[in-house]
Amino acid sequence: MMKSFIVKGKFKAGNSWEDFTKKIESQNEKNATDKTYSIFGSKHRVKRNQIQIESIAEE
Repeated sequence: MMKSFIVKGKFKAGNSWEDFTKKIESQNEKNATDKTYSIFGSKHRVKRNQIQIESIAEE
């Protein structure tokens, strides 16, 4: 069964850091983290070390 997670953090956008809040459907917290990295990598072309996840909460 898929759960909903709210992932909050920031990512490197040019010379500054941008805050984000994403709702991710995933089986567990680890998969939600990996999915967040994957989404930002493909959409914004940032590497994992340019993404800082601050909190993950189950909805």
